[in-house]
Amino acid sequence: MTPPTVVAICGSLRDGSYTRTALRHALDAAEERGAATELIDLREFDLPVFDPDDEDAGDANRLREQVREADAVILGTPMYHGSYAAPLKNALDYCGFDEFENVTVGLLGVAGGSFPITALEHLRSVCRALDAWVLPYQAAVPRASGKFEDGSFVDADLAERVAVLGRRAVEYSDIQPDPACFESEENVGAGD
Repeated sequence: MTPPTVVAICGSLRDGSYTRTALRHALDAAEERGAATELIDLREFDLPVFDPDDEDAGDANRLREQVREADAVILGTPMYHGSYAAPLKNALDYCGFDEFENVTVGLLGVAGGSFPITALEHLRSVCRALDAWVLPYQAAVPRASGKFEDGSFVDADLAERVAVLGRRAVEYSDIQPDPACFESEENVGAGD
């Protein structure tokens, strides 16, 4: 049996990103469960603001290919003004049903302040619109500046919660889809 592939997309462009650090932790846990893992760091992609008249701009095809090859995807974002980050939104706009329909998706939110619940809710809605299998379990890292030191978690309970997200992505990576839903047949995307 081929091990599942779990990719994580980092919605933060910051060099010292807590989101990226947390995603790596989740991917390490997925790898411990036998998954092949990859971090998609959006800093390494040329993705101009999405224009449906030029959906293959920059590195869009490379992004879509990497996401399409995944059995599970973990989306990680810092919370900005109560929602998820623009780089992640832009990356998701380049993707669609071909990348996400019936794919297991885990959610990770990081906040400088309190819990990034609304950012996670907004991502959950986007993933449901793409007919993804969004895990009920999600991980949140509130007050992030005090949760890391030298690239590692300083809070063992929080580290475990993020690791569980990586393990769940592996556990549910082979979930079998039901017949196509109404949304997937009717919501064909902005290009049509």
